[in-house]
Amino acid sequence: MSVVIKGVEPGSPAAKKGVLPGDTLESINNSPIRDVLDYRFYMTDTRLALALRRGDAPFTVTVRKGEYDDLGLEFETYLMDRQHTCRNKCIFCFIDQLPKGLRDSLYVKDDDSRMSFLFGSYVTLTNLTEEDIRRIIKMRLSPINISVHATDPALRVEMLKNPRAAETLRYIPMLVEGGIRVNAQLVLCPGVNDGEALKKSLSDLAAYWPGLGSIALVPVGLTGHREGLYPLRPYTREEAREVLAIARAFQEEMLERHGSRVAFPADEFFLLAGCPIPRAEYYEEFDQLEDGVGLWALLRQEFLDALEQEESRPMKRRVSIATGTAAAPLLSQLAALAQEKFPGLTVAVHPIPNRLFGGAVNVAGLLCGRDMAAGLAGKELGEELLIPSVTLRHETDRFLDDTTVPWLRERTGVPVRPVDNDGGQLLDAIRGIP
Repeated sequence: MSVVIKGVEPGSPAAKKGVLPGDTLESINNSPIRDVLDYRFYMTDTRLALALRRGDAPFTVTVRKGEYDDLGLEFETYLMDRQHTCRNKCIFCFIDQLPKGLRDSLYVKDDDSRMSFLFGSYVTLTNLTEEDIRRIIKMRLSPINISVHATDPALRVEMLKNPRAAETLRYIPMLVEGGIRVNAQLVLCPGVNDGEALKKSLSDLAAYWPGLGSIALVPVGLTGHREGLYPLRPYTREEAREVLAIARAFQEEMLERHGSRVAFPADEFFLLAGCPIPRAEYYEEFDQLEDGVGLWALLRQEFLDALEQEESRPMKRRVSIATGTAAAPLLSQLAALAQEKFPGLTVAVHPIPNRLFGGAVNVAGLLCGRDMAAGLAGKELGEELLIPSVTLRHETDRFLDDTTVPWLRERTGVPVRPVDNDGGQLLDAIRGIP
């Protein structure tokens, strides 16, 4: 077990001890280094014995540093080894539904517990062994987000198309008993794992309280590219309401027993059901924002709080917002409040149909540049166009179809500003504040 050092930061503790790019790091204080988790965990000691190798020659250096000081080593990849990819063939897998021609990285199926800890992504546990579970517990890698989907072993195997899906359910109590906080995700498919199966999953997971942090209930996402895949369909309004009713009954029981709702339907379930999205206090700690649970409630509360701090005054400004068809009615409500507060302000919200993915995809985060350009063609956009920053990949300004913010600006003829899902930032952008 070892990793090759790609770079050494000048003046860092490692550089001062003569460590060079190309050296291989084998262990820290006799603990083998396999990846970024080992490195971060063992690097926190103030006195470190680094076992290295230069070519075929092993050598050791001793470093003294502050507990939170970095050694100054850089590696080929952030994880320091290859990313663990998915071994499942889930019946609802979104990547299997992607259109052809997107950038290669979008087709990578991630199922890496390290990514769960570092970035909040979800793992199914089917890639892990008991040794991996013991390592997670030893390193206190908490919380871990787990894609459970069903606690009935046979149903979970059927949904994940992986025989290990049943046996790895036993890792959940191991993690909880080891002091690791678990957040669970249930991607619900009509007629598959909802109804009685959902009631069983909720009941089984509730047994892990308080080690269980929360449960997200998410409707299956279906694109228009499902040729040859498992026959799934979107939720009807009545079916969505039934999911909400099951969740409500469970929440009432959990509130009485534990003082927490524990399970939270994604915003999309309320929209599908034609029901109002709850206020911010409903979501308690907002544990699963990345799963679309409470995004709207938090944005609305932040926006209202920011708006309350402002004095009403005239403002001559016209601005447009491009967003998914699901969020457009909600953003229109906030736009109306801003216009009322600032006479002369005009905010036009433009719902953009998703032509790239098609099907029932209507969320803002999956909009691409070409769809926005097409949806905005011929419209008077005012002084500036606001777009959700989640439409762009983190490291650059590229959309899913590899178009860019400058490209969209050229097509629309107005400045384009990406805005985070933050109510205060949204209000500033609407008012033209940098």
